Amino acid sequence: MLVAVLIITTAFGLAWRRRQGRLRAVGATGRPARHLDGSAPAGSAADAAGQPTLTAADLQHELGPRATLVQFSSAFCAPCHATRQVLGEVAGMLDGVSHVELDAESRLDLVRRLGIFSTPTVLVLGPGGVITRQASGQPRKADVIAALGELVPPAGPAAEAAAAPARD
Repeated sequence: MLVAVLIITTAFGLAWRRRQGRLRAVGATGRPARHLDGSAPAGSAADAAGQPTLTAADLQHELGPRATLVQFSSAFCAPCHATRQVLGEVAGMLDGVSHVELDAESRLDLVRRLGIFSTPTVLVLGPGGVITRQASGQPRKADVIAALGELVPPAGPAAEAAAAPARD
């Protein structure tokens, strides 16, 4: 019995560790987040496709024109400081991407609405506030950049030339 408990506990721990910091797609089913009983969170907003969204009023901060990185932190969260640095660097590298850090303890309305259970939790929002990705734990810088790369078209003269229609 003890060996079985150890095996199950080890498997659970490895699965939990593997999920930490991974940016997972949100709304892949096209439906907003649901509670365990299947009900929608109170006051949840969704776009026309049913994707969960956040507004500037929800965040009490303006959304980035191209994307917004939202970080839920708490006062005694050790990985929150490193996450703040990573997200700040990424937001500084890309035009139109902003980083908003929210104190989970003072924003319990959003924490409950979004089903956030740990800090740091990172949300990647598109230009309209649609939540596209979520990570519990500290995400890697490369993963954040890749998530934004899928969401944000590259800027600059080379990108504008590539996006312009070909002329004959």
